[in-house]
Parts: sequence; C-alpha cells; structure tokens
Amino acid sequence: MTKANGNSLLLQHARLVLPDRAVERGDVLIENEQIALISPSELSNEQSNHAQVELQGLTLFPGFIDVHIHGAVGVDTMDAEAKDLERVSQFLATRGVTGWLPTLVPASTADYARSIKAITEAKEFKGGARVLGVHYEGPFVNSAQCGALRSRFFRSFAGASDLNDLPVLDQKLGKHMITVAPEIEGGVELIGELHRRGWIVSIGHTRADFEVLDEAFAAGAHHMTHFMNAMPPLHHRSPGPVAWGLLRDGVTCDVIADGIHLDRRMLQLLLKLKGADRLTLISDAIAAAGKGDGDYNIWEETITVKDGCTRNASGSIAGSVITMIDAVRLMGALNVAAINVARMAATNPARLLGIDQECGSIAEGKRADLVALDQKGEVVLTLVGGEVAFDARENFAVR
Repeated sequence: MTKANGNSLLLQHARLVLPDRAVERGDVLIENEQIALISPSELSNEQSNHAQVELQGLTLFPGFIDVHIHGAVGVDTMDAEAKDLERVSQFLATRGVTGWLPTLVPASTADYARSIKAITEAKEFKGGARVLGVHYEGPFVNSAQCGALRSRFFRSFAGASDLNDLPVLDQKLGKHMITVAPEIEGGVELIGELHRRGWIVSIGHTRADFEVLDEAFAAGAHHMTHFMNAMPPLHHRSPGPVAWGLLRDGVTCDVIADGIHLDRRMLQLLLKLKGADRLTLISDAIAAAGKGDGDYNIWEETITVKDGCTRNASGSIAGSVITMIDAVRLMGALNVAAINVARMAATNPARLLGIDQECGSIAEGKRADLVALDQKGEVVLTLVGGEVAFDARENFAVR
C-alpha cells in the first residue's frame, strides 16, 4: 500500500458525493488517516506539506462496505487462512471496497473456530479493505428456506449455553453480525440473548409470520438479510416476511443488486417503498467472484457459474459473483442519484455496524476511506485510512 507523503494527501478537483449533496468540483485534504478539510474551491498547496492527487473528471464516493461476502478470487472464508483473506482484501480494494465482513455458512464448531482464527489474524492486515468483523449466516435458520446453505449444520436454541460453542472474535477486534430465522425453536429468545451480547441480529432464511417477526423486532432484530431471497414470496393472503419488512419503518434491509437475485424493477419498487435510507447493498459473493464462469467446489458441492449466475446441483442460486462496484453501477443504471447510491453502499452499512461516526460518508473528521470512479463507473483510486490501496493508473495488480 502506498503511503501519503508525510501522512498528508490532497485530492483535487473531484466531483464529491457528500452526505447531503454532490459538489461538482472540490478538494479534500487528508491528514493522519482522516478527512481534515473539504473545500468546494481549490486549496492552496502552501496550506500544508502534502502530496497531491489530481481527480479531475472523477467522482469521489465514500468507500464501499460489504457486510455479506463469502469470498472471492478463489478464496472461501470457511477454508481460508489469514493470508487468503488478505488476498481477498486486496482484490476488494480494486473494486472500491474499504471494509468487509467475512461471512460464514453453517458449519461444525471446529470449522467455525478455524475461520475465526484466520479472521482475527487478518484484522492486522493493512494492504486492502479492512476486515471489520464477522457475519454468521446461520446456523440458526429455517431448513425450509435453506437456499444453498448446508441444513445438516442448522441448530435450534434452548438456552444461553447453546452459544458457548459458537466461536467469537475479541469484542475489541470487530463486529459480530448474525442472520437468524426467529421462528426456529427458541429463536426469539436467541435474538434477545445475542442482542444483549452486542451482536447485530438480522432476520433471514425465514418463513416467520407477522406476530413472530414483531417479537423478533422487540427482542433486537431490526435488519433483514438479502431481502426477498430465502423468504416465501409476497402473497395477498399470506403476506409473510416480505410484507412485514416493507411495512415496518424501523426495519432496514440489504439487497443483492445483481439483476439476478432481484429483478431490476423489484429494486425500483423497494427503493420507492423503503427509501434509500433503509436499504443496504451487499454482494453475497462466493469464492468464484473474480474468476469467471466455470465449475467450482464450494461448501462441499459443485457450484456452476454461467453468464454470471451461480447455481448448485439442485438448481438453487448459490450466492453471487458480483462485487459492490457492480451493485453500485446497477443502481446508477436505474438512475438512482449518487447521494442515494453512497448511502446504500457506504453510509447505511456503516450505520448497521455502528461505525457511522467513524466512516461511511465523506465528512470532516471521518476516516479517509474513499473511492474515485470514472464516468463509466470503473474504480480508479481506492484509499483506506488515507493510504492508497489501489490506483488503476499505476497498473496495480492483485497477486
């Protein structure tokens, strides 16, 4: 990673996507990993000893945060060592991602423990997107909505002791997010216990009815995982989780904006009904992301990628092969304003994780986690903590 000169860097002449508006031409001064000054007019080089980066013609977004990603470039988070996760972090930086949650599928306690050890070690890596914690997708979910998850590892909940063999990070090292189906045995009590322990609880892989979902919300689950996927479809006599998520203003949702998991018109409908402040973009990417079409051995089965769509042997969609920049470009193609795209790709996931005072938007005093895109939506420059993690103009390559 390239360091700014003297811990100071001046980004010049970019279009700035700020929390409340887009500034057509402005400068951003970075000092000691933070945004020190934002100016709509040109800053003088005499103001401080800093290197300069010309961003004329580029749009500067807050760095993207992916809270649901299983891997990329041939690396699966369930099998990865720390060095493998570091390679994913490098790759994600080339796609504008500055922070991510390695996401684990249901597995044995021993497999979970190995993954948590690798994630703990990867937290120290400074060469790409930051590892912000861990996301457990399951194992406390509904086998009737298993999707591509391995149902033999699903669990029920009888009491706090059932969480003792769920390996965790040191609380100081990162966030813990988990996807839970509240209708499983002990599900609402589980949500309450996780909430008391400081976990971010998301509802997903579920068939819960309104009453159970309301109980889950009261217990601390205020978010929904890959909304509309791994849930029964909306029905006029059986509204279910989809209708509940749409009706509850206090509920936020994440979506896989790849045009496969959700039709583009459904994305437009969700934006109209929920609004950009309550939607978060995720990739749900698997190890095949960045590798192209083909057959891949993932989660003990063959997953086939064809024309960008993933399917397992049973025909179920098994994650995606997009990254956050693909979701961002799709939202742009739907004529979503850049301010709202930034909210969904950066601000909202930061708020979900409780780190929005630190990052997730371009504001003075926040971390300089930033990404510059050209007019085609290609990533040109990614900064993580004010340091250059990717610069397309330097022919940066992931090895």
